[in-house]
Amino acid sequence: MATTTVTAILNSPNEPRPIRVDRVLVIENDSDLQRALQTLFSSEGYEVEIAGDAREGLEILRKRPPSALIVDLGIPRSFGYDVCEEIVRLAPQVPFMILSPKSDILDKIIFLEKGADDYVTIPFPPRELVARLRSLIRRAGPDSREFTCVFEEVAVDFSGMIVTRRGERIPLTTKEFKTLAFMAKHAHQALSRDELLNEVWGYTNYPCTRTVDNHILRLRQKLETDPSHPSHFLTVRGVGYRFVP
Repeated sequence: MATTTVTAILNSPNEPRPIRVDRVLVIENDSDLQRALQTLFSSEGYEVEIAGDAREGLEILRKRPPSALIVDLGIPRSFGYDVCEEIVRLAPQVPFMILSPKSDILDKIIFLEKGADDYVTIPFPPRELVARLRSLIRRAGPDSREFTCVFEEVAVDFSGMIVTRRGERIPLTTKEFKTLAFMAKHAHQALSRDELLNEVWGYTNYPCTRTVDNHILRLRQKLETDPSHPSHFLTVRGVGYRFVP
């Protein structure tokens, strides 16, 4: 499968693209796929940095957070979960994509629940991979976090991705922060679970809408005075949720 992907990438036509300064970190232990991904993303104007294993990649992530991270999970599943959790801990603001030969739906759900922003099965069309990367960076870009929000004892600085409650910093995962940002931008509107999934995770047909419920629950636990009787993250029966500042 990897050979098919490498061949497709190297034979993919290079189209003129606008110059970018975004840096992409790729954690990949297969030398052929390293070369192919380097060629593909460089041709699109991205600065590309390659790490040969998870330990090297996490160290780079800690020192020089990129615009986006791509991780090839040619590693044991349980270790992959640990890597995801460490990525979120080290750089919660950095969107990351999983590459994996496994197409199992449960795998996808778990990795996305662990904090991954996207999951792509190998082999993949090169143009689709580039489009997904571009979408990751766009959704995480400064234009999506250019406002502030204050409600009750909570203050949110979207430009700095900082949330405080009574002056104390409250850590949010990337997905929790994106969910909060989208709901704050659409305050008082009833938002369906599908809308939230499509905006935050980038999927129109996400495999499990329960994911949204879990994230709203965690936002209530972190930001509501009484999570069991929320005042801000409200349930709209039969639809989804509404945010009331």
